[in-house]
Amino acid sequence: MRPGLVLDLLRTYGGLALFGLMGLLWAPVALPLCYALPARARRVFGRALIRAAFRAYLGTLRWSGACRFDLSALDSLRGQGPLIVAPNHPTLIDAPLVISRLPGLACVMKSSLLANPALGAGARLAGYIGNDDLLRMIELALAELRDGRQLLLFPEGTRSSEEPIGPVRGMVGLLSKRSGVAVQTVLLETDSPFLSKRWRLRDIPRLPITYRARLGRRFDPPTDTQAFVAELEAYFRQALDKAPAAASGPCRVSPHDAHA
Repeated sequence: MRPGLVLDLLRTYGGLALFGLMGLLWAPVALPLCYALPARARRVFGRALIRAAFRAYLGTLRWSGACRFDLSALDSLRGQGPLIVAPNHPTLIDAPLVISRLPGLACVMKSSLLANPALGAGARLAGYIGNDDLLRMIELALAELRDGRQLLLFPEGTRSSEEPIGPVRGMVGLLSKRSGVAVQTVLLETDSPFLSKRWRLRDIPRLPITYRARLGRRFDPPTDTQAFVAELEAYFRQALDKAPAAASGPCRVSPHDAHA
């Protein structure tokens, strides 16, 4: 048994349990508010509350010694007007990382999560967009962008299926073309496979895990969606392969000067 394994186990699964508990405690409050508040009020209130909850959650992970975060690069996107914020997607924690830094951010998410007992009520209150109905998803996403809000959309549509990034889907190019809104890439890097597709529940990661966000290239709205998607995927592969050499693996971070 490696030194500190028991403590790492407690911090790892304690963090996951805390995330689920926060969602379950919030659901009985969020659900009635979905019906009681006007659409705009519930969206503003729901997104502010989710952002605050994610900041508190990441702060707890940092305080416990489970994680280190360097996410301050995202702060410069505040107040820049409508953007499609497009990160790579190495782990399950990626959405909380981004949402915790950007006020009022809209989010396209798996519809199965909207039905999740721990996450669904809060996500519906915030007006997050499910991906099951393609036409409705496009309509709602375009409405968010045309109203001047920023939209979180993972170009892969799911966690990375290969390294350093899985295939990029066409939706990001379509929304950018239809809305006339630029795509701001975000490079998310970590020094652990924890919560990635290749991570197994029985695997206890070495702590602390470091997460870092870097701003990548901003792409203008395309005229050719197919060419845009190919260029975007090639850019991600090149940019992630050039991650700092101080850490190992395809999703790498510098282990020092990290903060939530």
